[in-house]
Amino acid sequence: MDVSFLEPVFAAPGPYATVCVDVTHTTENADAEVELRVRAACEQLGGQGAPEEVVEAVRSRLLQVNEGGQLATLRGRALIVAGDGRIVLDEVLADAPREPLADWSPNPSLLPVLRQLAGRVPHVVVVADRVGADVSVATLAGHPTDEDEVDGDTFHMRKVKVGGWAHNTYMHTAENQWEENAGRVAAEVDTLVKQYKAQFVLLAGDVRAKQLFTDKATKEVSDVLVSMDGGGRAAGADREPIEQRAVELVAENEAHEQSGAVERVQAASAHGLAVTGTALVVEALRKAQVEELVLADDITGEGDLLVGPEPLQLGVGADELRTLGVDGAESVPADRALLRAAIGSSARVVVVPRTAMPGDTPVAAVLRYTDDSTPS
Repeated sequence: MDVSFLEPVFAAPGPYATVCVDVTHTTENADAEVELRVRAACEQLGGQGAPEEVVEAVRSRLLQVNEGGQLATLRGRALIVAGDGRIVLDEVLADAPREPLADWSPNPSLLPVLRQLAGRVPHVVVVADRVGADVSVATLAGHPTDEDEVDGDTFHMRKVKVGGWAHNTYMHTAENQWEENAGRVAAEVDTLVKQYKAQFVLLAGDVRAKQLFTDKATKEVSDVLVSMDGGGRAAGADREPIEQRAVELVAENEAHEQSGAVERVQAASAHGLAVTGTALVVEALRKAQVEELVLADDITGEGDLLVGPEPLQLGVGADELRTLGVDGAESVPADRALLRAAIGSSARVVVVPRTAMPGDTPVAAVLRYTDDSTPS
């Protein structure tokens, strides 16, 4: 996962409030239920010493769900608020959080957010008819970041039984127009796939329109194209099956990424380009060697690491920090220190189930390069 979206978090001053809250809004009493959950989170933050401006920023942003609209369709939401009251992260969770969180601390609690985050798998959804298509680009499952309609010329769009000498002309004109429209949609989708590095394109809608789109699709689109039955552009058409299929495909891609990360660690190990275990990964992070950090979703029991003012100033013991010229290092939970360093060195991060980790280790890394101190 590209975690560059977390960079603004560390550009803001700490301490930080990290909140994961259930904002499900599907019952008659949803407004009151959300208010109670938000109040509980705010009381926890206040009890931990968060200033009122931070607590109020959390309260006002989360209660927006009671205003309706798209926000009312969400089930879980994650916020990080900086010490000056600025909201530096506002993300959708895949579902109501399994573990509601309200934490006020010098370092943000990112692992609970990442392991509950809605799938950050770039994808394109196309709902086509013979006029054009509704096209959406999403980096969060079911929540488009960009939407557009691509429509062609509707003149002679229907094949009609006119009879006589003109019949074949009408038929030919309609078919040509459908093909032109499909070509416009395919060109737009090709641009989006390349721009967003989409992992899949989900195609729904009219059967003939889907066939024409498939014929016009470039190789880049065809390689990631998934077609499904049903769906339509007409007003009132049920989009839920399309959204559900997109969620399923995101989950499949995430599972593939997790298994792929473990395989990459194992393959890189054969060439001396991977390390496992907290101490070795810490050393690699300190030297900005890490290309991809693979972190278990539960590293309970790993204890704390020591960190300095800069992201790559981290170590298992005080001697390591003193070597870096850091006195008075701060003790923080291991996951927070590891993720801070990964983000600070532009490393990718993949969170996987603890049981899937190689050797049941809590953390591993694929390296960009090795040096004389890298274990062989």
